[in-house]
Amino acid sequence: MTSDASLEQELRDVFQRHEHLADDPAFSLRRSRKDPWWARSLVVAGALMMIVAGGAFVAKDAVIGYATSNVKQEDLIVSAAEQQGRHVTISGAKNILLMGIDPRPGQDESEAIRSDSIIILHIPASHDSAYLVSIPRDTWVKIPKFDNGKHSYAGGHDKINGAFAIGGLDTTGKEQRKFGVTLLADTIKENWGVTFDAAAIIDFTGFQNVVNVLGGVDMYVDQEVKSVHIGHDAKGETKVPYLQRDNGTGGTTLIPISGVTPQTYHVGFQHLEPWQALDYVRQRETLPNSDYDRQRHQQQFIKALFKQILSKDVLTDPVKLKKILDVIGQSMTIDSGGIGLDDWIFAMKGITGDNLLTVKTNNGTFFSSPQNPAAEALDPTTLALLDAIRTNTVQDFMSQHTALISS
Repeated sequence: MTSDASLEQELRDVFQRHEHLADDPAFSLRRSRKDPWWARSLVVAGALMMIVAGGAFVAKDAVIGYATSNVKQEDLIVSAAEQQGRHVTISGAKNILLMGIDPRPGQDESEAIRSDSIIILHIPASHDSAYLVSIPRDTWVKIPKFDNGKHSYAGGHDKINGAFAIGGLDTTGKEQRKFGVTLLADTIKENWGVTFDAAAIIDFTGFQNVVNVLGGVDMYVDQEVKSVHIGHDAKGETKVPYLQRDNGTGGTTLIPISGVTPQTYHVGFQHLEPWQALDYVRQRETLPNSDYDRQRHQQQFIKALFKQILSKDVLTDPVKLKKILDVIGQSMTIDSGGIGLDDWIFAMKGITGDNLLTVKTNNGTFFSSPQNPAAEALDPTTLALLDAIRTNTVQDFMSQHTALISS
């Protein structure tokens, strides 16, 4: 691994060599056509090294090596891990399973964890665009039978976020992650026929460390959001603002605590401190569309976060950039499916902020399951979208359903 001092010197050398390109009119024209986008690093490597100095785009081998070696890699999908040693290439359409987890502080590592967010990242064979499709965590699905060696599951029906928990029962650490993600991937294949080439687990708590390094994040809050986790009393002391009770139908009843005012995020552009950003993207109980609104806010947060990383103040500061690479690497676990991270990075270099598209499932609203009214189903249009992912016809599908693209 490159040492801290040599990495920082590499960055400084690159910055100095390419500063003059900022004044090159030809380069300025090229830059206006393609704006590099950090979200692809979140998706496939967690720490893609794109150095922009005075507007210049430079990918430096030594720094990419540092970034990729800093990402935690594990076998997360058994079928993907079995590709190791086979002839696997980056060519063709690719599907990546992204799973967000938000464990409680001090949670016992042997305790089952349900996946907080489930996202399919589809990359067409042209590798010039990407689509983020969220699967509602309460979607009622058939979970296939599964045996992780310590716990045998006979199969049945549950909300899809239970697949990860069931797969990892009676295991901890790497085994819990591997078997949990494997059963989640098997469940998606069982219900909709979509298979995966790679996977990543994102720890949203870890992203608070990224925001700490940045000193906060600037983003647009698109609806008023009240926190169920953080409030303040008349003395300004931090208190929990609500008691939460299961309402018996799969939902939550909020009981306000007298004298405690919940932290409220108002509509508009604003600067969120690290603790505010993490609190904001966790909220769903007070939102009219519950998890759909939270999914949208998490996507907005990730985009705002990486736009800030792209700022000149960060990318021309070797020390700050290295710290960000470190904490991003600590916040992710990657299964590259037998394809080198550097291959993923360069294959996706054409994906920009304009063609990384978030797609609404169920048109952004609750669609009740006929089998379990307390859970959700996927509407016919979303089922057609997943079939387009399976057959690599998403671009044609989206050209006919542009209203599904989130603004």
